[in-house]
Amino acid sequence: MSEYKVVNPANGETVKEYPTATDDQIKDALERNHKEYASWKTTPVEQRVEILRKVAAIYRERSEELAKIIQTEMGKVIPAGQGEVEISARIYEYYADNAKAFIEEEKLRGANDGDAYLLRKPTGSILGIMPWNFPYYQVARFAAPNLALGNTILLKHAPQCPWSAEVMEQIFQEAGLPADAYINIYATNEQVADVILPDPRNQGVSLTGSERAGKAVAAEAGKNLKKVVLELGGSDPYVVLDTPDVAKTADLLFNTRMGNMGQACNSPKRMIVMEDIYDDFVSSITKAAKDIAVDNPWEDPGKLAPLSSTGAKERFSEQVKATVAEGATLLAGGEDYDGPGAWVRPVVLTDVKKGSRGYYEELFGPAFMVFKVSSEEEAIELANDTPFGLGSAIFSSDSSRAEKVGAQIDSGMVYINTPEETREYLPFGGVKRSGIGRELGPFAMDEFANKQLFFKKNA
Repeated sequence: MSEYKVVNPANGETVKEYPTATDDQIKDALERNHKEYASWKTTPVEQRVEILRKVAAIYRERSEELAKIIQTEMGKVIPAGQGEVEISARIYEYYADNAKAFIEEEKLRGANDGDAYLLRKPTGSILGIMPWNFPYYQVARFAAPNLALGNTILLKHAPQCPWSAEVMEQIFQEAGLPADAYINIYATNEQVADVILPDPRNQGVSLTGSERAGKAVAAEAGKNLKKVVLELGGSDPYVVLDTPDVAKTADLLFNTRMGNMGQACNSPKRMIVMEDIYDDFVSSITKAAKDIAVDNPWEDPGKLAPLSSTGAKERFSEQVKATVAEGATLLAGGEDYDGPGAWVRPVVLTDVKKGSRGYYEELFGPAFMVFKVSSEEEAIELANDTPFGLGSAIFSSDSSRAEKVGAQIDSGMVYINTPEETREYLPFGGVKRSGIGRELGPFAMDEFANKQLFFKKNA
C-alpha cells in the first residue's frame, strides 16, 4: 500500500492514492535531473526567469482550483489557500525580477595587487523535501531561487500532498520548463537516505519540516558530505510590553495564531504579556477562543478548519493534555469533537510550568499559551528560554522600547509592532534548533550556489 494518499481531514475519507516510486524509478529521475543540469545551467538567466514569470501567471489563473486541492489534502479553507497561491506567485515573480542582479559578479574589498571578485554559479541537482502545511508556498521559496540560479530539482513532497505535488510539476512544464529540470518523486524516507543522498549526482538537500525529520536528514547529508538547508520548528515569542487597546491587540494575536489553524512554524506560540495588562489580555483571548469553537464544525464550515490529519489532531491533543497534567491551567478548549475528521477546539493555557511539554515543545495547532511578566528583563529571559529560535514579535506604543527588547531576542527574525508575516523579499530562517540557512530574499540564491572566487593579479 502506498504512503502517498489524499485523505480529506474534514471527514477522514481517502480521495486519491499514488504509487510509491521504486528504487529504479528514483535512480532514473536522478539521472535525468543530472543530465538536464548540463543544459539548464547554460540557459541564459533571462530565459530561465521568464519561465518563472509564466509559472506565476498560471498560479493566478488557476487560483481557486489550486486552493481546492490543498483544502482536500490538508484542510486549508479556500480563501487562505488562495492567499497561499498568491504569495507563491509573488515569489516566482520576485526571482524573475531580481535573479539576474543577485548573481552579478561581486567585487571584494581589500585587494591592492589585483582584482578579486565572486561569481555565483549553480551546483547541480538539488533535493527538496517539503511539508504539508503550506504545500505551494514551501515549494516556491525553494524552487524559484534554485531554478533561477540554474540548479535542477528533485522534489519529494509530504505523503499527504501528492496531488498538489503532481499539479506543480505540470505547471512548470506548462510554463516551458524542461521536463527533467524539475521532477516530482514519490519517494520514501529510506530512498532519500539510501539512494539519493549517497549518489554523487545529488549536490544537496533542503528540508522544511519537523525537528525530528531535520535531524535525520542532516545526519545523512553530513555522512555524504552534502550541503543542507533546514527550516524547522519554532516556539515564537510575542512580547506585549504595552498597548493602548488590550482587546484590539489580543484580537490581532488571536487571528494570527489561528492562521492555518496554528500549523505554522512562525506562529505566535508563546504570548508574553506585562502584568498590568495580563488579566484583560487573557480574558479577551479566552472569549475569542470560546466564541469560534462551534459545536458541529463539519456542519458549519468557515469558522474553523480541521487540522491536517487525524494523526496531527492526536499529537496536538496529547501535548495539551500532558501540559495540563503537568500544572497548566486550561481556560478554553481541551475537549474532543464527537464527530468525524481532525477538528479541534482552540486551547487557552496559562500557568504553563517550566519543563512541561508545552513549555519546551512546539504545539502545532491552535494553542494559546499566555505568560505573565513584570519587567522587560523577565520578558527577554522568558522569550529566550527555548531550544528554538525562529521568529519573534515585540509590541509597544514606544517603538524604540520595542526595538531595544527585540535586539536582545535570540531569533532569526524580529518584527516590531506587527505579527510575523511572509513577504517574498524578507529572508526567512532561524537559529538554534529552528534550522540552518535562509530562504526568500537575496540569500536564498546563495544556499546552493558555488560562490566562485576569481582573483586576477596585476601585471
